[in-house]
Amino acid sequence: MGIRRETEASFQSAVLQFARLNRWRVYHTADSRRSEEGFPDLVLVRNGRLVFAELKVGSNTTSTAQREWLEALSAVAEATGGTVGCYLWRPDSWDEIQTVLGGRS
Repeated sequence: MGIRRETEASFQSAVLQFARLNRWRVYHTADSRRSEEGFPDLVLVRNGRLVFAELKVGSNTTSTAQREWLEALSAVAEATGGTVGCYLWRPDSWDEIQTVLGGRS
């Protein structure tokens, strides 16, 4: 029996479950085919904080449109001093995910 590889759907499900357990309001476009290309997978809001997260697994890389959105949102994140956050998360990012969404400093 081989090692089970994480899918983006299972990873996203785990992130959403953790976010909801920590009382984040979450948004994910279920079918992005008719949406603006490259917009991050998740938008999360809690206690005056706004987080954008792009999720990737395995060797998947960001598209040009995704990189452009992440760069634009990262500039907003820097300008707001922590009120807005923008992240690219992979399954090995759980320490950061727990820190950001779990509210630990």
